Amino acid sequence: MLRRPRLSFLVVLVIGGAVATIAVWPQLVGIHRLPLVANLLSLRGVSAGALGVLALIVGAVAARRGTWGVSAALALALAAAFLGNAGVLVVRGWGASAVDGDLTVVAWNAYGGGASPESVARLVRDTGADVVSLPETDAFAAAEIVGILAREGVSMRHDTVAAARGGETIPTSILISTALGAYARDASIASTPGLPSGVWRPVDGRGPTLVAAHPMPPLPRVMDQWDAGLRWIAEQCGDPDVIVAGDLNATVDHFAGLGARGGIIGGCRDAAAEVGAGAQGTWPVRLPLALAAPIDHVLVGAGWRAESFSVLDDFDDAGSDHRPIVATLTRR
Repeated sequence: MLRRPRLSFLVVLVIGGAVATIAVWPQLVGIHRLPLVANLLSLRGVSAGALGVLALIVGAVAARRGTWGVSAALALALAAAFLGNAGVLVVRGWGASAVDGDLTVVAWNAYGGGASPESVARLVRDTGADVVSLPETDAFAAAEIVGILAREGVSMRHDTVAAARGGETIPTSILISTALGAYARDASIASTPGLPSGVWRPVDGRGPTLVAAHPMPPLPRVMDQWDAGLRWIAEQCGDPDVIVAGDLNATVDHFAGLGARGGIIGGCRDAAAEVGAGAQGTWPVRLPLALAAPIDHVLVGAGWRAESFSVLDDFDDAGSDHRPIVATLTRR
């Protein structure tokens, strides 16, 4: 017959193990897009660190007591949750070597003009970007960026989606190299709800479909709009020649259940995850890369392959709360 401390240990260990499993992979029970869970899941690095500290504290208490009771079982469950979350981050990776490709795509949430046109122009020049998705950048700033680049010999066109119907008046802009030919926004496709996103197609039909996306964040009062925004992105990813870039206010964990035809969301794959850089965090800049939330993405349809992906931390003092990202892509 089991003694009470040993029985308590086994009961708490089983329950704690189940909770730890859900803490590492809430997708298993379909709660990854619920309020609070979605927010905690965004900051997997912070959660892993907190769980590790708690495991050490509770483990120290258990060691002092010297019995296999509740505290020991709880320490093991916390350690399992820490190791599980850390393991996910290790598998996703924190970096990949820069590799040239057919197309360089950049995205940077400029924080409502917090990042100046000069800073964005420097980013475009430094990365050699062909396509730049700029959430929270208005038409005036986009025009100024294009003007600065033109004076430096870089030729780009710009366009802006001013606002989503019935949503926030926070624009999303896109810059497209003139070397890619003329592009026009497909006005037949409605925006993500709450915040504006747009779809641009090549006028001559030759070239990728470009999507500058900025769905709502997963805040309690707008969870339905956030979820609808992710589903909107999945719909655009039905095109194998699509490239989506922007602040998606979601990590790859939140995409679970939205994939199709081998894609992680719709038919798209995540460039960062594809090249082993999926754990690099982009928001907020006050957290290091290993702890920040990887919510800015470049997604590619089946017609494209990601060659490299980087999160740039040398723009942390530029005025935005997001770090810019850059991906190089090759047509399959």
